[in-house]
Amino acid sequence: MSGWATAPLTIGTLCLDAGGVLCHPSWARVSAALATAGVDVSAEALAAAEPMAKRDIDHVAVIRATDDVKRGWLYFNTVLEYAAVPLSDATDAALSVMRDYHGVHNLWEYVPGDVKPALARFRALGLTLVVVSNANGRLRHLFDRLELTGYVDVVLDSHEWAVEKPDPRLFHIALEQSGSRPETTAHVGDLFHVDVTGARAAGLREGVLLDPTGLYPDADCRRVRTLAELASQIEVAR
Repeated sequence: MSGWATAPLTIGTLCLDAGGVLCHPSWARVSAALATAGVDVSAEALAAAEPMAKRDIDHVAVIRATDDVKRGWLYFNTVLEYAAVPLSDATDAALSVMRDYHGVHNLWEYVPGDVKPALARFRALGLTLVVVSNANGRLRHLFDRLELTGYVDVVLDSHEWAVEKPDPRLFHIALEQSGSRPETTAHVGDLFHVDVTGARAAGLREGVLLDPTGLYPDADCRRVRTLAELASQIEVAR
């Protein structure tokens, strides 16, 4: 890992995953939906459980056997299990409400406070910023609502192109849409077997894993805990 962390990262284009990197589920909304169904669990408990649930899903066999929609249902149920919430008809009902909300508005509506400053730093470095996300056709609507659109150059919603990461074709489309070259492009995402694997298959210079809680100590790629850390590494390389 130390070699990846210290190697210069000289790039002209940075691709970024949306969910899990730039925006996250509104756990407050999920907690409220569960409460309406008679299930008591705080937003804080759900947020604390989320990294372990995501790590459980991030296995090559799971990724190959599912698509983004199927993984979404598995993801939320696994979060509930890590938050010590028994799965039941009540949790199914609450998550169904959230699924309907997501279909209209996109539930990944929480933007951490450090995201926009990091994007501004990437901009100041002259990077082309391309969002490459497995999404549901509502990503542009979400980015407009969250005032993220103006921070990036291109937004790719997998639903619009009928192809999902880790399929390298979505990255190839990103390169075409942004006029970028693979050898000077890196991608940062939160799932190794979706983001890093996909970036490598597409021939990008690097796939970077956002690992804020240190759950991937053995991953053979560059890992960062925050986007600010990645911005600092790119600044040093410049």
